[in-house]
Amino acid sequence: MTEQELLTKLKMVQEMRAETNTLELKAAEKGCPQHLYDSFSSFSNQDEGGIIIFGVDEKQNFKEVGVYDSQDIQKKINEQCLQMEPIVRPLLTVAEKDGKYFVSAEIPGVDLAERPVFYKGRGRLKGSYTRVGDSDEPMTEYEVYSYEAYRKKYQDDIREVQRASLSALNQEQLDNYITLLKNGKPNLSNMDNDTIYELMSVTRNHVVTLSATMIFSLYPQAYFPQLCITAISVPGTEIGNLGDSGERFLDNQRIEGNIPEMLDEAIRFVKRNMRTKTIIDAKTGAREDKTDYPITAVREAIINALVHRDYSIHTEGMPIQIIMYEDRMEIKNPGGIYGRIKVDQLGKMQPDTRNPVMALALETMHVTENRYSGIPTIRREMEKYNLPEPQFADERGSFIVTFYKEVQNTAIESEIADEYNLLLFCKTPRTRKEICDYLGLTSVTYAIQRHVMPLVETGKLKMTNPEKPKSPKQLFYSE
Repeated sequence: MTEQELLTKLKMVQEMRAETNTLELKAAEKGCPQHLYDSFSSFSNQDEGGIIIFGVDEKQNFKEVGVYDSQDIQKKINEQCLQMEPIVRPLLTVAEKDGKYFVSAEIPGVDLAERPVFYKGRGRLKGSYTRVGDSDEPMTEYEVYSYEAYRKKYQDDIREVQRASLSALNQEQLDNYITLLKNGKPNLSNMDNDTIYELMSVTRNHVVTLSATMIFSLYPQAYFPQLCITAISVPGTEIGNLGDSGERFLDNQRIEGNIPEMLDEAIRFVKRNMRTKTIIDAKTGAREDKTDYPITAVREAIINALVHRDYSIHTEGMPIQIIMYEDRMEIKNPGGIYGRIKVDQLGKMQPDTRNPVMALALETMHVTENRYSGIPTIRREMEKYNLPEPQFADERGSFIVTFYKEVQNTAIESEIADEYNLLLFCKTPRTRKEICDYLGLTSVTYAIQRHVMPLVETGKLKMTNPEKPKSPKQLFYSE
């Protein structure tokens, strides 16, 4: 950073009056701050690094107070940088403004293989920090582990499951897998099954692996109770909202079994809790049944969660979550994005694979393609459905996929078509419940307030008993 760039940053701070995930402010009017280690760590542990500006007091409404001594503070900043592991090498800049001096320290992000950067005085576990908004937060034990796992290429999907045995595996599925493996591979065909088990990590040192347990076991949750899926459907748009009868959940299921079984059951859960809307073309009268979300996209998101979740001991107590709200669906899996790839690169470049043995086995069994096509498929299917772009988030050890039901700022044409369909349905007088079911909604109150009453107010829908609008025998009809 040049002196002029530092002055420009100071001007930006006065306009913005806030810190960011890449900018931190320190007063330093009376001396160098004593504990810069948290900031050095958090900035070093993110790709974009960060900048610390000394001489601005946030507590005094971002007053430009200047630093006590521009030379001495640079010395003390460097001294603290030497206490980091690996050592932090800041780029220091000094600028003068209105007779006051300001110092900036640019902290570069270090390579993924060198993270986490931590304060040696506290050790790796307690001295590692991450940037969350404008704050430096201690890394969790799992976040620290995840860097080590990538650096040392841990393969948690082939760790040994001491309690498991070959006899507890689905022999039919396992035999089918071995047959598929041998197909077109003469060298494998000449090997006995025990040798193939070791070679393909069904077993390791003749002990069944986690990957084999999760794919072939008759009941994997006997060994890992929380390696399952918890699926809920809730009224409203937030957990805690209550339904018409005070219910917290519209549906609630713990989904267990091996990976192929959990995949199938999770899809059944989503289908059961989705509305299927009949669309009638206003011009042609053609009918089309359409679910809230494209099933192909849902399947890809769930299989991605099952295959790419973290299977380490740090997360084996965390299930995958499916949460269906009134307006959206979220699929969460333990373990953020693995390796160097970033959220905005998903589907555009080949990522590192966290569980390569598991992914290969499921590809061989035709459960997944393992061609990095999942994200593009999800995006394509959502677009075909005229739904908003799916949202992908990497949030401190969790990866979250969010599907939204309706396009924000829906086009006028679509609104007209939806209105037309409802009016056509109400050519026969309908109850509140019938309309709610037709719309595919779970809340009768929401359906009436959102979709029916606006049409009643404009005279497009009429009530059979307008003098008693809340009558339980009330019917709505169109002429």
